[in-house]
This record gives sequence, C-alpha cells and structure tokens, in this order.
Amino acid sequence: MGIKKTLALGVASAALGLTLIGGGTFAYFSSTSQATGTFAAGTLELNANPTTIINVSNIKPGDKAVRNFKLENNGTLDISRVLLGTSYTVTNKAGAPANTDDFGKHIRVNFLTNSDKGDRVIYSTNLFDLQKLTPDAVENKVFIPWLEEHGGLKAGTSDKLTVEFEFVDNNQDQNQFQGDSLTLTWKFEAKQGAGVEK
Repeated sequence: MGIKKTLALGVASAALGLTLIGGGTFAYFSSTSQATGTFAAGTLELNANPTTIINVSNIKPGDKAVRNFKLENNGTLDISRVLLGTSYTVTNKAGAPANTDDFGKHIRVNFLTNSDKGDRVIYSTNLFDLQKLTPDAVENKVFIPWLEEHGGLKAGTSDKLTVEFEFVDNNQDQNQFQGDSLTLTWKFEAKQGAGVEK
C-alpha cells in the first residue's frame, strides 16, 4: 500500500472515530411529567310554577284576581337576576267594531311583590306600560332601582312572586271591551352573576 493510500485511510479512520466520539457527547438524563385539567360548565335552570299566569272569564270593570308564582332555581349556578318580559294580544269580540283604546291599558298590575324576601314595596302599572319594562322578579325592591339590594336566586332555592290584576273601573264608558279577551305572556329570563376566581 502506498503512503498516500495509507494517509488517506488514516485520515478517513480518524474522521470516522471523531464522528462516533462526537455523537456520544450528546447523552443526557431526562424526565417528563404531564398535567391535565377539566372544565365542566354549570347550568342555569329556572322554572316558574304554575305555568298559567291567570285564566279568568266574565270579568268586568272593578274585578280583581290575585295570583302567586313560584320561581325555582333548579340549576347548579346561582341566578343573579330574573328579568320579567311582558307581552299580550287582544282579541275583539267577533262582529264588534274595532276598539278605540287598548284593553291592556285597563288591566292594572296593582302590586308585584317578592314575598319570600319580605318586599313591602307596592308598584302599580298597567299591562300596556309593563310591556315596556323588564323588572327583576327576584330583586328585594322590585321596580324601585334606587332602593334595590341585590337579591338573586341561589341554586336549589325558590322565591314566591305575588301579583294582583285589576280590570280598572275608570267610571267612564268601557262598553267597547265587552266580549274582548286578552292573552298575557310573561317570560322569565334568568341571568348568571359575574364571573369569580376559581
């Protein structure tokens, strides 16, 4: 073997040895760990009992009817507010001329009180005006914002809401409402409270 071949073979062997030695210098200790987490959302579940607000017939001006509603929080989260939305439709007596006034203006909600929280505040409005409002039905002081203390409805609890309806006798001619019917819908909408540190 010539000197050039011997040198070339020696250089190649040295390079291969350095590569093997260099590859071995990257050995190290290692350890791994893993963490997991879960997010389970709570539930808001509001029930109103009974589901029929009121069902009376043959009413006349001056008649009144008191109704109680139980608002139940059957969810796992506290409810901070229960907003009350009002809507209604009026059906005129068949064959009668169209009314010149809205029947809802003559049906008054004489008080809307939260009995379970000891609310003694009385607020009086008619259905026509009530449909423009969204009061909190579980507030300590319903309809009087500057007196309100936040009540809410804790998970697993209930509140009683008492309402008196009156067909107002305004001492004027109300004959146009004879035979009419008013269908009232109340929508109770539960709202969650603010987020908290968990």
